[in-house]
Amino acid sequence: MSRIEMNVVPAGWTQMELMLLFFGWEACDPAHYWGPGVRDSYIVHYIHEGRGTVYMGDQEYKLSEGQGFVILPDILIHYEADPKEPWTYSWFGFKGVQAKAFMQRAQLSPEHPIYDAQDTNTMEQLYTEMVQASTRPGGDVLNQSLLYRLVAELISSSPVKEEIGKLLSNKETYIRQAVQFMENRYSQRTSILDIAQAVGLDRTYLSGLFKERYGMSLQSFFLEYRMNRAAELLQNPGLSVSEVAHSVGYTDPLLFSKMFKRVTGVSPKGSRNRD
Repeated sequence: MSRIEMNVVPAGWTQMELMLLFFGWEACDPAHYWGPGVRDSYIVHYIHEGRGTVYMGDQEYKLSEGQGFVILPDILIHYEADPKEPWTYSWFGFKGVQAKAFMQRAQLSPEHPIYDAQDTNTMEQLYTEMVQASTRPGGDVLNQSLLYRLVAELISSSPVKEEIGKLLSNKETYIRQAVQFMENRYSQRTSILDIAQAVGLDRTYLSGLFKERYGMSLQSFFLEYRMNRAAELLQNPGLSVSEVAHSVGYTDPLLFSKMFKRVTGVSPKGSRNRD
């Protein structure tokens, strides 16, 4: 078995919407396996050759060259190489306040963790390009751009294509417009009514769309988005809790702390101590 992994977390880049943590390559031995277990980041695997099996939930996926799978945070997974034609794969681990949203756009979820690469040439070269970038001045910045390239390929390879001239359903369009508005306005005093008015829908109806799509109301979605962003900001010791609160749209640090604990289960200070 041949295995290479490189950790590339750039110092001071803890507030990014998407951040490359590590990447690697492995030619697996026959029947080599990992798990069952969970990880705390998103890890995209791409299969260069050979075969293997992925088990997630009660599903089993037989994969081969040109396909791939993603490990999602805190989701139990087990995968193993074929005993006769063991796979060789590369992987890319990342986090970020927008990581979940990007994976949703790529239609990758615990119910559907696999993909068929549309541009195999790009996927074949990503690992090599990241290794080369790591040897250059500013390579950490270049690797971040390659991570976005990876995510773009995953979105392009999703089973639901965003084809030119083919409009998304009205519901999906409204949801995306609302999410985009939240992404742009989360640091300001923004109400649920503001979001609904920006989209042009009744707030109760819009909240129902989010319940249908994400299993939570619009208010809960926006709160979770803000608190996830706050959790990233709290990793910066140079920012006070009050400054983090203002950065995610709260003028009252006490109210922010209450909301943060409601979502994460720990206080802002406790989150820092835990890290």
